[in-house]
Amino acid sequence: MNQFKTKAIILRRTPFGEADRIMQLLTPDHGKVSAIAKGVRRGKSKLAGGLELFAVCDVTLLKGKSEILTMTSARIETFYGSIMRDYDRLQFGYECIKEVSRASETAPEPEFYELLRQSFDYLNDGAIALPLIEIWFRLQLSILLGQGLNVTTGEQNQRLSADKRYDFDVSDMLFVEREAGRFTADHIKLLRLLTTKNPRVVSHVGGIQSLLEECLWVSRVVSGA
Repeated sequence: MNQFKTKAIILRRTPFGEADRIMQLLTPDHGKVSAIAKGVRRGKSKLAGGLELFAVCDVTLLKGKSEILTMTSARIETFYGSIMRDYDRLQFGYECIKEVSRASETAPEPEFYELLRQSFDYLNDGAIALPLIEIWFRLQLSILLGQGLNVTTGEQNQRLSADKRYDFDVSDMLFVEREAGRFTADHIKLLRLLTTKNPRVVSHVGGIQSLLEECLWVSRVVSGA
């Protein structure tokens, strides 16, 4: 069919002509697409109210002769407005958009859409610490890119031990045993949890606040931030 409906997250909005915008969208079933929203910059446009950043939108897109689709309808399904009331969460939200947009260029998988949607959901929840969300996001992104953090074994494929300390070898991307290492079993346990559980669940685990700074550093290294 030349026309189809899909859910979409806006990655970028670019003015085009006098009243239009080119919308770069991330969708769960069509990957990343570009669509022109005609007349959207006019005050009375029927599209204007359905196209917001940090939202999941229901859109109808029309295929034409060019690669750029035409948007014929748009409605906001979920708006994560609380993100925009917190500067740090807003800035990291933009970072999530940028990094997912870049990653999905080479691997247009539906999981990228879901990662971004979930990131908005957690950023919208002020009860979840921002560093915890960032660690989770970066670990999940690295997994989708095929370079996930090894939280099971270290040097020579030896299992990481609960009674030893470790440093993180940036060149080999693994934990190495050191007598005065900066990482304990608790750090590794938190990282392991965030590879399999979401930050809303992990936020209820006691005693993790003191672990966030070091774990955040590892997650940034692994994701190439």
